[in-house]
Amino acid sequence: MLFRSAAAPQGGAPAAPAAGRGPAPLPTFDTSKPAKLDLTMATARYRVKEQLVGVSFMNDAVGTTDKVTGTLVIMPNGSFGPQSKLTVDMKSLNSDQGLRDGYIRTRVLDAEKFPTLEFVPKRTQGLPAPLPSQPTAQALGFQLIGDMTLKGVTKEVTFNIAGTLRGATVAGVATTSFKFQDFNLPKPAVPLLLSAEDTINLEVEFRAARSVAQ
Repeated sequence: MLFRSAAAPQGGAPAAPAAGRGPAPLPTFDTSKPAKLDLTMATARYRVKEQLVGVSFMNDAVGTTDKVTGTLVIMPNGSFGPQSKLTVDMKSLNSDQGLRDGYIRTRVLDAEKFPTLEFVPKRTQGLPAPLPSQPTAQALGFQLIGDMTLKGVTKEVTFNIAGTLRGATVAGVATTSFKFQDFNLPKPAVPLLLSAEDTINLEVEFRAARSVAQ
């Protein structure tokens, strides 16, 4: 943000900045108590490299949804409270091609029977314990390991997370990858699709509100 300098009175020193216009201090939290992070905004996105018939190069098939909900409760020792879980609505995934979306929802994900992806965190690597709380912004880089359930199959996955902790707000991006066969997912086979790679890249952009768990 750019601030315009106050005009100086004729023949005098520059005017003093008006009181109360400085940035409000960031809130801090008692780190001896569990930290509760409630998602306030999130977008989940899958990426799969594919090659279309008649095209000589690979491109990314990308599907997104903003129907992502969940809460993480991080205990002072770094473990997670039992109510910690993230959920993605798989029926709302959309890309730039309706034909692909219909096939993914019905044939690949069977979203009517398995409408959600769920992630239950178990532990972290590289995240300070307790979760820091200070009156300045702090960059975070760590791994979040937990059980992901997709189409009735549960596997342990690791998300790499890059984010920022700023007072009562935590924001960042979480990424992971897995194979179609890891969750018994059939690879897409639709008209105009020549081939698709075996790896699914999953990323979640998120913003969460921090409070003290009761």
